[in-house]
Amino acid sequence: MSYQELWRRLAQVYEEGEAKAIARMVYETRYGLSMSDLLMGRDTDVPQDELETIAQRLERQEPVQYVLGEADFAGHTFLVNKHVLIPRPETAELCQWIINDTGGQSPCDILDIGTGSGCIAITLAAEMPQAKVTAWDISTEALEVARENARRMNVQVAFELVDALNIPLISKHDIIVSNPPYICNKERARMEANVLEYEPHTALFVPDDDPLLFYRAIATYALKAFNKGGSLYFEINPLYADSLVKMLSMMSYHDIETKEDQYGKTRMMKARL
Repeated sequence: MSYQELWRRLAQVYEEGEAKAIARMVYETRYGLSMSDLLMGRDTDVPQDELETIAQRLERQEPVQYVLGEADFAGHTFLVNKHVLIPRPETAELCQWIINDTGGQSPCDILDIGTGSGCIAITLAAEMPQAKVTAWDISTEALEVARENARRMNVQVAFELVDALNIPLISKHDIIVSNPPYICNKERARMEANVLEYEPHTALFVPDDDPLLFYRAIATYALKAFNKGGSLYFEINPLYADSLVKMLSMMSYHDIETKEDQYGKTRMMKARL
């Protein structure tokens, strides 16, 4: 199967531009072939049985990152599988906000709640070498992925099995960051099939009647856990930005800021205590 044959098959499921991008990613990531190699006809020198299996998985709209087992994030390559969300560019923007605010050099204690693949915690540990970074998740499978990512990138992060809705002990932190579940069930109809059918629902969805469930729990914990001047950083659902600002204000947080992501959506929030 050639590159052209692969993207034409994928174009039955995806828009042509996306189909071509996915096909290029397969050849580059799995087989180390550049676009120049493809133009020179080297795309047929790959294991055809394996490529056919990959093509079939992609035709079922399984995300290419899961098929290939990796995703790029903030200049690093992270292992991913069905137990973790695929790291996204807007989450990298959240990391950069923290790095910019701290200057990247100050010693501080950072907690990442709901770490998944570890992308936030590991990126911060790599870019802020003086920081002590801890990361929590409720999924043992996710923590296995995160630990392996930290090992591969040679950074120190303390990964712990903790339920954000039932935090057993209070420890002290300067920064708490989280990209928690924030999509209401009623929003499912507008979601892409490759997200809805393959990414872990426990990391995506909250009840329709309580969209701020995780934010409330994390902000409540932070009231007791912050060192003086502590800062919360959240990735958020734009639909509930105003409600979240109001809730944090009522909890005595101040200097509340929001930021848009690269797509112009209100996607990040910071609050200080």
